[in-house]
Amino acid sequence: MTNLYRTKKVIMTKAEIAIAIKRLALEIVEKNHGTKDLAIIGIRTRGVFLAERLSAEIKKISKKTMPIGVLDITLYRDDFTSLSEMPVVKETQIPFVIDDKKIILVDDVLFTGRTIRAALDEIIDFGRPQSIQLAVLIDRGHRELPIQADFVAKTFKTALTEMISVNFQEIDNNDQVTLNDKVS
Repeated sequence: MTNLYRTKKVIMTKAEIAIAIKRLALEIVEKNHGTKDLAIIGIRTRGVFLAERLSAEIKKISKKTMPIGVLDITLYRDDFTSLSEMPVVKETQIPFVIDDKKIILVDDVLFTGRTIRAALDEIIDFGRPQSIQLAVLIDRGHRELPIQADFVAKTFKTALTEMISVNFQEIDNNDQVTLNDKVS
């Protein structure tokens, strides 16, 4: 039996997402006193689209292009063996040396912290960055690990039975964030 979800509420519209990404980009540039040594790494799947949009906004602000990478954390998950018999592993692409870089790790939703823990483990396997800062579109609470985002577009507390869905034009044909209820 599969669990289905129904949309309960729209949390962010296309316009609100665009404004939030601009604000996140400004905060990242301000906190880091520019873009020197900055690089962005997005977590597959929707973290990658958010990372690309953040990179574009940072370029508008600073007139500089930052290196961007893509992380697939599938093999680093602590629930890897329970995912499915044949989990789909996609390629991690980090086309730059991460040593001494200030990495902006990007994901769409921060929940338990386990995805971020897996991402941190994988990044460290690539080298020793100067720092790793976390940027997320939504922080929904319910942490199981002591992980907090440095940059948060919106905090939206949820019940454990609820789910946040982030849709991006690039993959979902629309931009919006919704709160969804589980339907049994």
